[in-house]
Amino acid sequence: MSDKAKPVRRLNSGNVTVAIWENAPGKGPRHTVTAGRSYKKDDEWKESNIYGSDDLMTLCKLLDMAHTWIVNQSIDSKAA
Repeated sequence: MSDKAKPVRRLNSGNVTVAIWENAPGKGPRHTVTAGRSYKKDDEWKESNIYGSDDLMTLCKLLDMAHTWIVNQSIDSKAA
């Protein structure tokens, strides 16, 4: 079994991915977000954080969805 941290949520569309990570400082969980784009080079899949113009709206939508998910988590934790 691996001890490597995993995101609490992953959002994908095409080759663009946004991952939401949870950190637990003193005042409850906080979230951070990473984004990436996968591409194939010489029969090997690679990951980049450079986006083409055709990736930008997809990235924006995924970041918006990540923001909504984080806000909802905050609302749910305050209601509990």
